[in-house]
Amino acid sequence: MLVKEVMTRWPVVVGPGTTAREALRLLDEHAITALQVVDAQERVVGVVSDADLVRDAVGAGPRAHAAPSRDVPRQRARTVGELMSPAVTVDGDADLAEAVVLMTSRALKSLPVVDGEGRPVGVLSRRDVVHQVARSDEQTERDLAALFALLRVDWRAVAYGGAVRVEGPVDERARSLASRAVATVPGVTSVDIVHQG
Repeated sequence: MLVKEVMTRWPVVVGPGTTAREALRLLDEHAITALQVVDAQERVVGVVSDADLVRDAVGAGPRAHAAPSRDVPRQRARTVGELMSPAVTVDGDADLAEAVVLMTSRALKSLPVVDGEGRPVGVLSRRDVVHQVARSDEQTERDLAALFALLRVDWRAVAYGGAVRVEGPVDERARSLASRAVATVPGVTSVDIVHQG
């Protein structure tokens, strides 16, 4: 399965000059945890997360001022450009499994999905992946039945926890087609082709 088949399209983007307050408003309005930061050519140059913004927005409480402090008050960042992290991006044609490894190995909640020019085309979040993996076996089987009807084949598929068993393909060419076609269906994690003689 490819990233572009799972990603959320139309990512919310901001420029480096966007104020931290406006960025917080956008996160709240869209119920998301990060914004992609783009330059003047609309290329992704960074990501600003809710953690980056909240950490900067929430100052010390009134009780913190009760005791004298030697610390010099730090100046709050005013723009996204001051708070963002460098972007770790993924191509829409990348394999979803590779993108998941990238997200989990770097503890990222989401990845900007970019085209060949580095411009945003979507965002892949952990939630997007969970949504695909958590699909019911019944939904997967319905999708496979529709796919087989489109291919005009009389194969039968049974799904169990993302693993799919396909009955029907006889020769090597049909088995190869079945394996490739079934792997494109969201939620499928493995394919076993069985010929019932």
